[in-house]
Amino acid sequence: MEILHKTCLIFTLIGALNWGLVGFFDFNLVTALFEESSMIVKIIYDIVGICAIINTMLLFKHFTDDPIK
Repeated sequence: MEILHKTCLIFTLIGALNWGLVGFFDFNLVTALFEESSMIVKIIYDIVGICAIINTMLLFKHFTDDPIK
């Protein structure tokens, strides 16, 4: 499970860096590497979104864990 969590964290960070590039420089790295309307761009965005959901669930899991353990 830890490998999945780390992989999701990496994808979420890549997505965040891409959005930083879009915000600061109006440059989308994903569409620069692949054709803008290609299916792989949609798949990459889907993977990043799913990984963000998994990371959010991990965050709330740590809030519900018993701190006395």
